[in-house]
Amino acid sequence: MSTHVRKPGWFTVNVFNRAVAWVTRRGISVWGSRVLAVRGRKSGEWRTTPVNLLTVDGQQYLVAPRGHVQWTRNMRAAGGGELRLGKNVDVFTATEVADDDKVPLLRAYLRRWKAEVGVFFNGVGPDSPDEELRRIAPDHPVFHLTLGN
Repeated sequence: MSTHVRKPGWFTVNVFNRAVAWVTRRGISVWGSRVLAVRGRKSGEWRTTPVNLLTVDGQQYLVAPRGHVQWTRNMRAAGGGELRLGKNVDVFTATEVADDDKVPLLRAYLRRWKAEVGVFFNGVGPDSPDEELRRIAPDHPVFHLTLGN
């Protein structure tokens, strides 16, 4: 498994993520934003972070543009969590998507959010060949969500 991680900078942590989370907690989705809540794999305490909820063919996914970060490790251990938008809370279970199945999902994610997260994909974009998307797939965990569990 890849260990790829792109840690966020000060501005992202202290300004951008906080602003998106604040707006999302008040019920306003910014381009599909949700606040992801997942239990810590060691502490068992709820951990939250803003995420972009991807919908493809009626199915919902979370993509980790920064790689194998804390929320992805916690998600693997917990097997699910909550997506929050204002007072609405959707409980879900999560299944990690195999690298070979990520190509159309990464393409859809980049098509929607490339301006925001494209820098984390090392020059690969929504119009890149399948081989390039397959090459970066191990570096970007993707989870299929099943709501209501």
